[in-house]
Amino acid sequence: MTKNNSKNSEPKGKAGKKKLPKWVIIAAIAALVLVAIAAVVASPFLTATASKDATLLIKRGTSNEAVCEMIAKDVDADFANKVKELLTMTGGDLSTRQGAFKIEEGESALSVANHLRRGAPDEVKVTINNIRTKSQLAKLLGKKLMMEEGDMLKALNDKDLCASLEKDTNNVTGLFLADTYQFLWDIEPAKLLESMKKFSDSFWTSDRKEKAEKLGLTPDQVIALAAIVEGETAKADEKGKVARLYINRLNQNIKLQADPTVKFAIGDFALRRLRLSDTRIESPWNTYYIDGLPPGPICIPEKSSIEAVLDAPEHNYIYMCAKEDFSGYHNFATSYSEHEANARRYQNALNERNIMR
Repeated sequence: MTKNNSKNSEPKGKAGKKKLPKWVIIAAIAALVLVAIAAVVASPFLTATASKDATLLIKRGTSNEAVCEMIAKDVDADFANKVKELLTMTGGDLSTRQGAFKIEEGESALSVANHLRRGAPDEVKVTINNIRTKSQLAKLLGKKLMMEEGDMLKALNDKDLCASLEKDTNNVTGLFLADTYQFLWDIEPAKLLESMKKFSDSFWTSDRKEKAEKLGLTPDQVIALAAIVEGETAKADEKGKVARLYINRLNQNIKLQADPTVKFAIGDFALRRLRLSDTRIESPWNTYYIDGLPPGPICIPEKSSIEAVLDAPEHNYIYMCAKEDFSGYHNFATSYSEHEANARRYQNALNERNIMR
């Protein structure tokens, strides 16, 4: 008789699949529910977007409420309320934050709130042009940045700080060129000057330094001369010609006698006609009074003016006078008699228009 061994044999067919533990299934369902809830909660903050660009300038100690008031003013109130709700929900405290924080058109309230809470501050653009004096420069920087105008001016007049930057208080503005820069809004004056020193060093490449050396000038002297050129003419195609004229005068030990330096010494840049008494003012900036270049630039020049000095075309002119047609161009001369004739025509044109100063 055959024995039945079925109790020891495996069932035929595929082995049965193992079931997941019940707790794993519950946890997965709970996670999905949480994700769904989070999506529902976050949806209004993701769909609420900024209607326009704005930049928030936040000083340390500013409350969440005050920051949201800025957003309401610069963007819109509904968007500001969404940002405020998020900050409240997440426990965000903006009173420890400082700097410029940019909001871009179309950016969500969630993104803005996160940036305000823990994002890096943004840099702000500062365009420097048509600046003649340290006071004007300090006023501009004080207006665009968090620093006080007086603190910036104090830094520009700090002998030790200027010396550490390889400048003095007369030529420290030579660290700047007419251009657009980016700074952290809360940058301190000394740090800003250090930043400008790095920019200046990068501008003065070995090629530019070599060109300056061939002219017998230092980079500081090139900048001082470029500022005079810029004061003399706004015509790009004439800058090089004007620059070479002054280089010729320097090489021949002739006083530069540049009218823009007299205006700088007087402090009146609107003058159109100088008097003989003006040219006799005893000032280190008056090139009718001193020999050679002034101790620093009489304005912050454009790069094109510096390049015009470095690449000045050769010629023999040593005199120039504004053209009598008031075109902004000049008549150039190699002899004083020729220059006198040019000057006489210009003086007559001024008289005809009754321009006395």
